[in-house]
Amino acid sequence: MSSTCGGMLEGYPCKRINDWKVSSLQRQAEHAFSTRPVHLVPPSREYPEETAGAFGPVEVLPSVACVGVFHSAALDPAMDGSALTVAWFQPTPVVPAGEDADLALRGIHWEELAQDYEL
Repeated sequence: MSSTCGGMLEGYPCKRINDWKVSSLQRQAEHAFSTRPVHLVPPSREYPEETAGAFGPVEVLPSVACVGVFHSAALDPAMDGSALTVAWFQPTPVVPAGEDADLALRGIHWEELAQDYEL
């Protein structure tokens, strides 16, 4: 987990900057976990009623950028498993779990996105 706006010294959050942040998070995940597929959950974007500046309207991403590596093993330890790296944004620095996890995270199509591996 890291701060979405960490290191932003000047300017304000706008579409161009946020598009860069989203693609940068995906690239970082792909670089750090290059042996597994990476799935980016598209972030929500909010548009507060603030005056647009030189870069267009204010656009706000959730404040926490996250990358997680998930594994699923078969019930039989001699069987194969699967893995997927997921990148997403969320409003708080709390590990998502169960029913409290965002619907977009819970709705990931594991069978389509994860990569199988042999143990």
